Amino acid sequence: MLDANALPPLLLTLKVATLATALATVPAVALARFAQIRDFPGRDLADAVLTLPMVLPPTVLGYYIIVLLGRRGVFGAYLWETFGVSIMFTWEGAVIAAAVVAFPLVYRSARAAFEGVDGNLENAARTLGATEIAIFFRVSLPLALRGLIAGVMLALARAMGEFGATLMVAGNLPGKTQTLSLAVYSATQAGNDGLANELVLLISVVCVALLVIVAKIVKPKA
Repeated sequence: MLDANALPPLLLTLKVATLATALATVPAVALARFAQIRDFPGRDLADAVLTLPMVLPPTVLGYYIIVLLGRRGVFGAYLWETFGVSIMFTWEGAVIAAAVVAFPLVYRSARAAFEGVDGNLENAARTLGATEIAIFFRVSLPLALRGLIAGVMLALARAMGEFGATLMVAGNLPGKTQTLSLAVYSATQAGNDGLANELVLLISVVCVALLVIVAKIVKPKA
C-alpha cells in the first residue's frame, strides 16, 4: 500500500517531469534540425553550449537559472517588477530547472536521429519542389521518429530524478515544490527510513520502466 506521504511528491514529480520534457522537446528538436542542415561559423561551439547542461553540476545550472530568472536576475527582475511574476520557490520553477537538465538529452538524440536519415531521400524531395518545412514533416521527422521518442523518454526519466537545480530554484516545500527526489532527501534527513525506502523504490521502478521502453524503441527491427 502506497504511503499517503508519498502520493503528493509522486503526482508533483509526474507533472513537473511531463511539462519539463514537453518544454524542452520543441526547442531541442528545432535546434538539432537547424544544426544538422546548416553549417555556420561557431556551430561546434553552439553545439557544446547546448550540450553543456548534460555535464555541468546541477547546482551550477540552478545558479545560472537564478542569475537569469531570479527576482534580481537578468530577465527575472523585469518579470517581477513589471508583472509581479517570480519562479523562485514555485512548481513552475521546478519545471524550468528540470527542462534545462532534460534539454541536452533530447537535443543529442535528435541530432543523432536526423543525421541518420538518408540524405538522398531529402534531396529527392527537394528536386520535386518540396519546401524545407515539408521535407522536415514528411521525410525527416518520420524517419527520425524512433530516435526522437527514445530521447524524449530518456529526458522524461532524467527530469523525474532531477534534484540539485530544482532544490536551488524551487526549494523543498512539502506539497508545493517537493518532488520525489527531494522527498527522499527530506525523509533521509528526518530519519524516516521506511518512507525513504518506499520513495526510492517507487522512483526506481518508474525510471527502469522508462528505460525498458527506450530499449524497445531503439531496438533494431528484425
